[in-house]
Amino acid sequence: MIFQESWRWFGPEDSVSLATIKQAGAVGVVTALHQIPVGEVWSVAAIQERKKIIEQGVKEQNGLLWNVVESLPIHEHIKQGKSDRDVYIENYKQSIKNLASCGIRCICYNFMPILDWLRTDVNYSLPDGSSTLLYNMRDVALFDMYVLKRENARGFYSEELLKEVDTYYNEISKEDLEVIKSSLLLALPGDSNNFTLERLKKGIQAYKDINREKLRENLIYFLNEVIPVAEAEEVTLAIHPDDPPWSVFGLPRIVSSIEDLDYIFSSVPSLYNGLTFCSGSLGASEKNDLPKIIETFYERIHFVHLRSVHRTAPFYFHEAAHLEGSVNMFGLVKTFYKCAKKKPEKKLPMRPDHGYKMLDDLNKNTSYPGYSAIGRLKGLAEIRGLEMAIVKSGELS
Repeated sequence: MIFQESWRWFGPEDSVSLATIKQAGAVGVVTALHQIPVGEVWSVAAIQERKKIIEQGVKEQNGLLWNVVESLPIHEHIKQGKSDRDVYIENYKQSIKNLASCGIRCICYNFMPILDWLRTDVNYSLPDGSSTLLYNMRDVALFDMYVLKRENARGFYSEELLKEVDTYYNEISKEDLEVIKSSLLLALPGDSNNFTLERLKKGIQAYKDINREKLRENLIYFLNEVIPVAEAEEVTLAIHPDDPPWSVFGLPRIVSSIEDLDYIFSSVPSLYNGLTFCSGSLGASEKNDLPKIIETFYERIHFVHLRSVHRTAPFYFHEAAHLEGSVNMFGLVKTFYKCAKKKPEKKLPMRPDHGYKMLDDLNKNTSYPGYSAIGRLKGLAEIRGLEMAIVKSGELS
């Protein structure tokens, strides 16, 4: 098969148990030490403790393993190029070494300022009664201008959108405004502390003098420091694309297109400087040719997130069922199959990214929006069936 089937797990407090993950058919567990403050070293003891929890049920659960770290987060001072960034970079290097000593050799991370990802409604109701995640640029602009009240925010949007937002703000109910506000201030995955307006304002202010070019410079500085360590320890680093792949609240985005990826990989050529291919993040922009990105950077793809989005207008999408929407999942898996045939020794961890909240999960508190069990189980089963059909048909041809 093409993929090593995996599942994101937020640790012992996750509402989805390790036993459930195994029942879903996954082998790999994708997790992180969210309890450790960003910027601090992940000790060998802490890593081993988490690894033991995952692997202690190997016999009864038939072989779960911690195969990917998602994420070892980058401290904001590294992204901002602050004077103390080298302290945090040295800590990052040590965490890489400690993970390697425990046999964990793939790290997913991102370089998005402040916000990991953004949605305007994390419980968007679908006609069949299930719910999904929605992004609406109109609601982002409304929040930006009327709730966050960011300085010069109006200059960031088109005149057409400004008229739409102004009209909508005069009509919106308190309940609908609260949905937008609570969704946009949601805590990052693995974090229990939601953003506050003040925290978000302060974070945005810290980037007031950092444009796209400067953020790029700071990423390359970071990579030039850590990739030699990763290479020596045989640990692959896999950067996650921006989600969504365009600027939000005036913050720069630098991992949104094939051109961005080419710049990153050309600047730091080591194959240990790699990519987490996320079909949903990249697929939110109709400009991205996803099969071409796979073919161009296959050697650098160390981890895969598969999900689909349904784009109904520019800068407007909701997350779709894994085999539906605007992302051609058949075409993507087929492209991975063609590439894998040329490099059959490569093990490629893949997890079904997000999933509808549906069936019994509708009445449960899940660890984080998009990470309920049943929706991801459905996605994994669909991808598994699609993968098997493509592989089997290829063997017959």
